[in-house]
Amino acid sequence: MKRLFSFVSIAALSFTLTAQSVKQITNEDIFVKGTFRQENVYGMNWLKSGEHYAAYGSGVEGNQLFRYEIKTGKKLDMIFDEDELVPEGQSKPIKTASFFFSPDESKILFTTEVEYIYRYSTREFCYVYDVATKKLTPLSTNGKQRLEAFSPDSKKIAFVRDNNIFIKDLVTGTETQVTQDGVMNKIINGGTDWVYEEEFALPNGMYWSPDGKKLAFYRFDESMVPEFQMTVYGNGLYPGEDVFKYPKAGEKNSIVSIHIYDLASKATIPVNVGTETNQYIPRIEWTNSSSVLSVIRMNRLQNKQELMLVNSADGTSNVILTETSAQYLEVCDDLTFLPDGKTFLWSSDRDGRTHLYHYNMDGTLVKQITKGWWDVISFYGYDEKSKVLYYQSNEGLPYTRSTFSIKLDGSGKKKLSMKDGSNTANFSTGMKYFMNYHSTANTPNYITMNSADGKELRVLRSNENLMNTMHNYGFAKKEFFNIKNADGDTLYGWMIKPINFDPNKKYPVLMHVYGGPGHNTVNDAWDRDLAWHEMLTQKGYIVVSVDNRGTEYRGAKFKKSTYGQMGKLESADQIDAAKWLRNQSYVDRDRIGIQGWSYGGYMSSLCLAVGSDFFKMAISIAPVGNWRFYDSIYTERYMGLPQDNAKGYDAYSPTENMDKVRGKLLLVHGTADDNVHFQNSVAMANALIAANVQFDFFMYPDQNHGMGSGRYHLYVKMTNYVLQNL
Repeated sequence: MKRLFSFVSIAALSFTLTAQSVKQITNEDIFVKGTFRQENVYGMNWLKSGEHYAAYGSGVEGNQLFRYEIKTGKKLDMIFDEDELVPEGQSKPIKTASFFFSPDESKILFTTEVEYIYRYSTREFCYVYDVATKKLTPLSTNGKQRLEAFSPDSKKIAFVRDNNIFIKDLVTGTETQVTQDGVMNKIINGGTDWVYEEEFALPNGMYWSPDGKKLAFYRFDESMVPEFQMTVYGNGLYPGEDVFKYPKAGEKNSIVSIHIYDLASKATIPVNVGTETNQYIPRIEWTNSSSVLSVIRMNRLQNKQELMLVNSADGTSNVILTETSAQYLEVCDDLTFLPDGKTFLWSSDRDGRTHLYHYNMDGTLVKQITKGWWDVISFYGYDEKSKVLYYQSNEGLPYTRSTFSIKLDGSGKKKLSMKDGSNTANFSTGMKYFMNYHSTANTPNYITMNSADGKELRVLRSNENLMNTMHNYGFAKKEFFNIKNADGDTLYGWMIKPINFDPNKKYPVLMHVYGGPGHNTVNDAWDRDLAWHEMLTQKGYIVVSVDNRGTEYRGAKFKKSTYGQMGKLESADQIDAAKWLRNQSYVDRDRIGIQGWSYGGYMSSLCLAVGSDFFKMAISIAPVGNWRFYDSIYTERYMGLPQDNAKGYDAYSPTENMDKVRGKLLLVHGTADDNVHFQNSVAMANALIAANVQFDFFMYPDQNHGMGSGRYHLYVKMTNYVLQNL
């Protein structure tokens, strides 16, 4: 098949500075000094009035929380001063890590001495602050707490300790234990297991009913889930060991059940979620009625999703809505029960794109609200008074993000964000105002306060200083382009050329890749790796990124085309991009490298193997070495079960292809990576050794998937590897 290529360039940024006069970017600038760090808006809480927010002051007031008027930004009164947060019987204030208000805003819960369990979950000591009396009291004195949640009337707090649920009555001071059978690595009440937290983004497992008289909660029986042992080296004479339940693809998952606790009777009833235990319950949510709980149920293959309504008095349930797919479904996170008590909103990709739908409570469709060859990326909320929905979509170009409003009946669609690039909204209580975070591939956050009709009220952060810094350091323009792959699909990418680019010269290229479902690298938005990529262009490299098939926001067909054969089409597309680059007059065809992290680490090592004729080197950070090693929910969603798809699991796993590697490979992994285990890189190393392929291997002791404190060291190492091998 004849391949057609096109290049669409954004006009180059004109610089008055020459390459010789600009400041040189260093890794120390990026990772130590924070030279290119964005200004942001931190610690802001919308208040229930819909007209005010709470935020910390600036300068000497930086430890004081004030109430502000949304429309004008006028400071009204101080809510608390951290220096005054001294518990009874103590002489020093607590060191706060985070806080949140009770529903009636009469109390504030503070966390301190926070310790992370996994990526999202934590345990901490908590204190309750009475805004009126300024009294600060511990939530419990019996050990650290987790997943604290105020009751709707603000008089109680539910929390988890040692895998059991407790309820603290803030009026009487009584602490009631709801469950008794919680045991580490066996039974979890009120929380979730590792794989639900990571892949369903669900650390919390407790939900108050609207009237505060019931508490629905998850119970995980993970006793049959295989354990994973992770060595923790520390500084002691003998290493320790972290043991936790981790279901790999095809292995046994937790048995998950849902229960409802009645505070008055102190009785707990089980919810009927069906007789099948080898399934998922990724979401539960109360409707607007305390008598009805909703439950989303999925089969293990994740190609069938059901919405169930549960009678909270006896636990009986019925399915009102069913979604199916020939490949897989993502969990619906846009389920919204409307104030009329009769209808709800739901999102689906059933017509090939993700859109919003309006349903009656019996599951009959009222209307498809949004339509078009674009995706609803985020649903922001619904204003009952105006009957208007607010959402983010990529209408226009697939790598842009805009905020829209539309009426419940599908009429009156309006674009609220006027600037091209990426726009993300954060709506106030009542949906009357929103903060708009705008950025482009070449400009950092420009944060404004807007009214719900899109009108800009005031600028909160302009990042003008950072823009000037970028100019002084000679940041080159990130340009967008598109090409056709071998099958005729359009692939989008970006490219950064050196500021003193000479089309008559030939430049080495480093390709940056992620490539997996759920994350795109080609976005008209600020990228935290931009400064590092700009540093490489100063050293004479072109940096490129291309989103392959399987990535988001191009429709269900494009995304799900990789089902059952992850790595095959993705690597083919990256190879096609490398082939296209080799045909550009300004590219040194023999010096193209590729670098990525996590799924990108998997992709970079795989591309160096199956595309050895086109890539000279690869940097692979925290890669999946074999899909059989990764967790059940993620892997089976995109690959099916290994028992049913052995060929698909093995064909494009790096461990099965390392004998094809001919270029330079740097393999990097943290030994305390609880997500993509160090085992993956060990297996890849063994495969490389067995094939007598030379490679470079570096490990970071006790570092997790994000590499934590080793990040600066890692980027210095990557920089040196590029300079030495590309």
